[in-house]
Amino acid sequence: MTSAAVIGSGPNGLAAAVVLARAGVDVTVYEGAGTPGGGLRTVPFGPAAASLQGSAGRGTQDRDAQDHGTQNRAVRDVCSASHPMVLPSPFMKALKITQRVDYVSPEISYAHALRPGHAVAAYRDLERTAQALGPDGEAWKRLLGPLAARVDELISVALNPMVRVPPHPILTARFGLRVLEQSTALGALRWKGEEARALLAGVMAHGIVRQPSFAGAAAGLTLAATAHAGGWPIPLGGAQVLATSLLQDIEAHGGSLRLGRWVESLAELDQELILADVSAKGLAALGGDAFPASYRRSLGRVPYGPGVSKLDVLLDGPVPWVDPLLAQAATVHVGGTAREVNRGENHIIRGGFPERPFVLAVQPGVVDPSRAPHGQHVLWAYAHSPHGNDRDQTQTLLGTLEHHAPGLRDRIVHVQHSSAAQEQAENPNYVGGDISSGALSAYRLFARPVLARAPWRTPVKGVYLCSSAAVPGPGVHGMPGFLAARTALADAGIPLPGEFVGL
Repeated sequence: MTSAAVIGSGPNGLAAAVVLARAGVDVTVYEGAGTPGGGLRTVPFGPAAASLQGSAGRGTQDRDAQDHGTQNRAVRDVCSASHPMVLPSPFMKALKITQRVDYVSPEISYAHALRPGHAVAAYRDLERTAQALGPDGEAWKRLLGPLAARVDELISVALNPMVRVPPHPILTARFGLRVLEQSTALGALRWKGEEARALLAGVMAHGIVRQPSFAGAAAGLTLAATAHAGGWPIPLGGAQVLATSLLQDIEAHGGSLRLGRWVESLAELDQELILADVSAKGLAALGGDAFPASYRRSLGRVPYGPGVSKLDVLLDGPVPWVDPLLAQAATVHVGGTAREVNRGENHIIRGGFPERPFVLAVQPGVVDPSRAPHGQHVLWAYAHSPHGNDRDQTQTLLGTLEHHAPGLRDRIVHVQHSSAAQEQAENPNYVGGDISSGALSAYRLFARPVLARAPWRTPVKGVYLCSSAAVPGPGVHGMPGFLAARTALADAGIPLPGEFVGL
């Protein structure tokens, strides 16, 4: 029996292990942390520190000592919270993941706060969204309707190698033209008012790139299309339930998991196949001199983008939004107008700290009250911040949120902050706090980490990169892991399990 080692138990490492185990390979997943899941982990709040001002890099604050017991029964998602790419992901669909994990897609996929008391929403229902956008409703439908109507084909294009003949050429051309339009200032000419522009700018800001840009438009339009297809689902119980389901599948097919085992060199492993769910920097360290110098140089040239500054907040009630529309949305973009969103994101790209940054927030209690007891609510929020910084942004993020939700600070039971530097310390794949594990750009949509027909394959026989540092990139969809495993099986002459053929 062929044996394989998978280094890292994030979503892509687990996806790779699922495919290998189902193909009859003897799989061992190595995870350095004490819990599996990587960016899919869900953990309890706390423990809290005494300081009410936070500390450099990572701060914790509590209102009252007696709240400690309560906060420890509330849970927070370490990284991913909303999973827009799960439903249309070819790998997840083949695995029938929604029959294994309880996902709920809110009626509002995401909402955007422009000014206090003024918000707009992207509903799952495209027609309802268009009606809310008034004079820009028809333009919104023309932009996103054709993409949402064929979202499975769109995702097949977006989540597969770009270095190939596109399987859906007409849709690819439509998508490409829309991306080109929205990647320049010309994209603004489509809109008459500010609501639609802001609604689109917020979703494009997920790309963590200069705005507007080709990569930002590609990521944003893809996500916006999913908002009007299956929606942006929330996993009941937290992201960890997806990791648990994938692990159960691995173990059901004979695979195993080893926790607390950091792999620092390929030489430590004797399996025939090695798939690494690591960053490009991490892959270079694993391979060392086993890799040709030219490949090491290529890995070293992979750019990393801004990091994130993240808050996990436990509240004694729901977020007191001025606009009640925001209280109905599980995912909220707090960023102001499109001009304000873009100005703030570009300031971060240049190494600055905006006074009022774009904040991406998730309030899972809108659909999942199990996250916190006794009427309490969990608020998950982050803002992009300069690469590798260790600044405590607690008050900046809270101030941005409270601008649209006065009295938010009064409801805080507990708050935890992680800087970009701390994000890397908790997950080495997030180099400098870059949760994409490598900056997005037009070129890096094709060359991730290198320009090749099979970028997951390394120059060392049997060694593959299976993380979001490889094509097709970040997101909870499992496709880098699937594509790396498919390549490894083909190289080893092992048939791909039937359920994955044709993806």
